[in-house]
Amino acid sequence: MPFLHYGLKASCLMPSDISQCKGICHYHISHIRVCGYRFYRTSVRTVNTASDLGVVVDSHLMTTMHVSAVCREAYYQLRQLCPLISSLSSDAAKLIVQAFISTCLDYCNSLLFRISDNLYRHLQADQNATARLITNTRRCKHITPVMQQLHWLPVRHVQFKIAVLVYKALHDLLPAYLAGRLA
Repeated sequence: MPFLHYGLKASCLMPSDISQCKGICHYHISHIRVCGYRFYRTSVRTVNTASDLGVVVDSHLMTTMHVSAVCREAYYQLRQLCPLISSLSSDAAKLIVQAFISTCLDYCNSLLFRISDNLYRHLQADQNATARLITNTRRCKHITPVMQQLHWLPVRHVQFKIAVLVYKALHDLLPAYLAGRLA
C-alpha cells in the first residue's frame, strides 16, 4: 500500500487513477507523491526520473531532464573531439562531428516538439558550439552564416520534421514500415 506525503495511506490511489478519485481537488493531486509500493512481500520504491533507450523522463513527463542529459552528452563529446579536430581536414572533421554530436542532438528529437524556448536555447547552444568547432569560428562572430555554410538547420527543425511526416501520411507517401503502423 503506497504512502503519500500528506500522511494518508492510499488504498484507492494508484498512479494511473489518482485523477479519477473523487473528493480530491486538482491542486492536491498534483502535489501527491507516491513513495513506494508493497507487492506481496517485496517493497518497490518509486523514482523521480526514468531512462529508457537514452530518453530521460521525469515523473511529470517533462523533457527537462532529457534535454539536460543530451546537452551534457554533446558537450562531453565536444571536449573529447576538440584536440582531434585541429589535425583533421574540414571534411573529415565535419564527418566525425556529425557522427557524434549531431546524432546525439537528433536522437528522439520528436519528443522535443513544443518544448520551452529555454530548453531550445540549450540545445541550440550545443549545435552552435559544434559548428564553431568544425569551422574554427570565434564566439564573437555570428553563427547564422556558419550554419548556412554547413547546410545545418536550427534545432527547431523538429517542427519541420513532424510537418513532413504528417504531409506524407496524408498523401500516402510514408515508407512501408510507418504506413503499416498507421493503418
